[in-house]
Amino acid sequence: MKGPEDLEPEIEMARRFAGHLPRHIRDKVLCAKPIEVRPIDPVDPLHPERKAPASAYWFRAIGPMPDCRSVHQYMLAYASDFGMISNVLRPHGRVIWQPQMQVASLDHAMWFHREFRMEDWMLYAMHSPSASGARGLTIGRIFTRKGVLVASVVQEGLIRYHPDPA
Repeated sequence: MKGPEDLEPEIEMARRFAGHLPRHIRDKVLCAKPIEVRPIDPVDPLHPERKAPASAYWFRAIGPMPDCRSVHQYMLAYASDFGMISNVLRPHGRVIWQPQMQVASLDHAMWFHREFRMEDWMLYAMHSPSASGARGLTIGRIFTRKGVLVASVVQEGLIRYHPDPA
């Protein structure tokens, strides 16, 4: 598996596609974020291909963080929502930014298993074992760079395709 140094930052990928995205989406994708994300198997948002309902990415806080365990947990909880619903869409060749897609997180649960530092690279591995009735389930595990499991995440999302977004 590729390490974060071998992968392109998500923000750089977004800049390449920015001219093809509607302004309201472009602003969300290109805004400053406190977390750097480096996808392992990214999807081209302009030409999404069908892929397995699983993905992974490396991530870390962009700047220094205080020595406060709860602040690191808050930041990890924030980051744990990134990309969860997208796993459900991968087998269908769809992405959340397409105007025909209606997606929303319905519920999100997280368990912290061990201490970690958000300034260190962590791996977020996700897979979607079920999708039906306009809902999709995704399960995620977050590991340190040494492979130690620090958190588990489960999310159910609403997913609807509207062929005519008007």
